[in-house]
Amino acid sequence: MNSKKLLLILVAVVAIGLGSIFLFTGSFALEGNERASTTDPDNQPAEEVQLEDIESLEKIAKTLAIIQEQYVEDVSEEELIQGAIEGMLDTLDDPYSVYMDQETANQFVESLGSSFEGIGAEVSMTDGTVTIVAPFRESPAEQAGLQPNDKIIEIDGESTDGLSLYEAVLKIRGEKGTTVTLTVDRAGASEFLTIPVVRDDIPIETVRVSTIERDGKTIGMLDITSFSVDTAERFEEGLAELEAQGIDGLLIDVRGNPGGYLDSVEKIGKLIIPGGEPIVQIQDRAGERVRYVSSLDERKPYPIVGLTDRSSASASEILSAALIEAGDYDVVGETTFGKGTVQQTIQLGDGSELKLSLFKWLTSAGNDINGEGVEPTVEVKQPDYFYSAPLTGDETLTLDMMNEQIRSAQTMLKGLGHEPGRTDGYYDEQTEQAVRAFQKAQGLSETGDIDEDTAGTLQQLIVDEVRDESNDKQLQTAIELIIKQAN
Repeated sequence: MNSKKLLLILVAVVAIGLGSIFLFTGSFALEGNERASTTDPDNQPAEEVQLEDIESLEKIAKTLAIIQEQYVEDVSEEELIQGAIEGMLDTLDDPYSVYMDQETANQFVESLGSSFEGIGAEVSMTDGTVTIVAPFRESPAEQAGLQPNDKIIEIDGESTDGLSLYEAVLKIRGEKGTTVTLTVDRAGASEFLTIPVVRDDIPIETVRVSTIERDGKTIGMLDITSFSVDTAERFEEGLAELEAQGIDGLLIDVRGNPGGYLDSVEKIGKLIIPGGEPIVQIQDRAGERVRYVSSLDERKPYPIVGLTDRSSASASEILSAALIEAGDYDVVGETTFGKGTVQQTIQLGDGSELKLSLFKWLTSAGNDINGEGVEPTVEVKQPDYFYSAPLTGDETLTLDMMNEQIRSAQTMLKGLGHEPGRTDGYYDEQTEQAVRAFQKAQGLSETGDIDEDTAGTLQQLIVDEVRDESNDKQLQTAIELIIKQAN
């Protein structure tokens, strides 16, 4: 490829950046698992590029030509162009702006169907490391114990260093029933965690409808797992179904929800936020803002309470902030993830795509929550065992050992009523006594060691405890709040 041809390609790329912000219509994607409207660079005139841009591009094109013609090893045109694009994106220091080649873009499209095969988690590139944003509710990732901000160091024993975000995603995804082993660096852990995850079908069921009967009150519950193309319609149908039953209050649960489309959360906001109040504000690079205002005819005649956790990201945070600031409603749980930017997917003409942050989103009151999150009005943390890393059973844990698996086991034992005396990961005599008591209660061999059978039984009992709604402190607090407000 000669310098002139390289220059023309790069001019086209710059033209995309100059014109794209004004050409997008339709939905804005607020996280990596959703697809926004796209634009095509072939419609962008190269004449838009200024003279100083031409001079800079000539230098880039010359550098590329020199590398291709004189570098000690052969390097392909595709690698050079892809490297140049990825280099530009790296300078943005934005984990949500990424380049996808044709293969990864196709995989991205496939994940938008009614289901896909994988582990069920949103990931981003943070400080050069593939990082969990949020595992989906009841997904293999959540069940295996992956948590927000877990940094993935290895995939099946191979380092993620040097991988792009979507190269890592392709390695993590795979056929249902197969296992991917992730080595994770978790804040507060003294060593890396090895977490095997069995891949499964990840259904895209975005709204779950249920009712809770308590103290003579009927409480409706809408559990939103993500904000996809049809989520607003499913939410509206579910809300109508609940209101037809004469509910006394409404719970909206966005815990573990990694986000989705802006127009989806906007439509949902118009169903529950009082008319005339802003649901969200979008701010461009010049500081100009667009407010999305609710047109609801009248305030709902029943109390509404939201539920959040640290896995609630992006569109989930928009809705939570709107409930608090515009609706004067309570939100129970934990401070949310803190993702305050809006991405668009831009086609590059050859099947590859850019996913680029174009706007900030601000809360109803105009607050920027990026990196900060939305604070609930009623802060409630779950029991400690809700957050413990899973037990793998790879090695027998015994007296005088110290590691993260022992720390998790101690937390689980304590949660099940077998007091280990400590939860710092050191296997002392009191921990051994707690293990013996647990083994006796479960009909296991009373060795005092945590072998594979003991670890598996302990892990399953904790999973059962987590799934038991009576142990869900956030949910129970929200129910009590609804009943108090309904009275």
